[in-house]
Amino acid sequence: MTQIAVFGEVMLELSGSDPGAMRLGFGGDTLNTSIYLARLGHRPDYITALGRDPYSERMIAAFGAEGVETRHILRHPDRMPGLYAIETDAAGERTFSYWRGQSAAKDFFNVAGAGDAMKAAGEADLFYLSGISLSILDDAGRQRLLDTAASVRAAGGKVAFDPNFRPKGWPDPDAARQIYWSLAPLVSYLLATDSDEALLFGEASPGAHIARWLDWGVGEVVLKAGEQGAFLADGHRVPAAVPERIVDTTGAGDSFNAAWLDARLRGADPEEAAMAGNRLAARVIGHPGAIMPRDQA
Repeated sequence: MTQIAVFGEVMLELSGSDPGAMRLGFGGDTLNTSIYLARLGHRPDYITALGRDPYSERMIAAFGAEGVETRHILRHPDRMPGLYAIETDAAGERTFSYWRGQSAAKDFFNVAGAGDAMKAAGEADLFYLSGISLSILDDAGRQRLLDTAASVRAAGGKVAFDPNFRPKGWPDPDAARQIYWSLAPLVSYLLATDSDEALLFGEASPGAHIARWLDWGVGEVVLKAGEQGAFLADGHRVPAAVPERIVDTTGAGDSFNAAWLDARLRGADPEEAAMAGNRLAARVIGHPGAIMPRDQA
């Protein structure tokens, strides 16, 4: 089995339209991808920090039940998971509010066991991270992630990266652009989203967004574009799968990433992988929340 290591942040999630009856769950971009990778037959090693509180305990138990490896989820002695709330409009589009100032994951590299966890990540066949993984850390922590990516590549492994740019997570866009530029030559698979690219770099054609990453040294790029489907580096557009219904677009890109990576790891070409990603994303958006029920998976 391919050894997959994933670094990121998982948070408590409040969702629902009635303030008096909101649903409490959990989520996070890399965690969502990890769960869908597990459902596709992998056992991703999820690397993060949580607290020693009851909510952290429940989350770790839930991740394990999904088939996600939890041995490198560190326990911060003084911090807890962050919290975010989702509001979803009639079209299924979302807005987010975050409370993550004291998130345990932000202090990951000061928690006992961080060195061992990153050593294991450096020995993985595939190391997956996102722009959010980078945004929660200070400069020294970001460099540790780049060093881990370099270790993976030096050992013959691959690195997958979703830029997942969120302006509130960065002091300014240039800070994100600089660290992304530094990471790019180490990235085997770049899984970008057109709306994020426009936020970070300005409006441009799909081909221009893809070309930028290739110029920066990325090995392979797929650009997710919602209803338009996905664009590949050769200029080909892979049409989106038609969903039965659209309830909530949370997790669409994360699930696409899981199916795309699974397909590529199994030998599919980029177009076949994009088709697999589109199919899973179309199913996910037919359910509330980022993680659809297991009996629907």
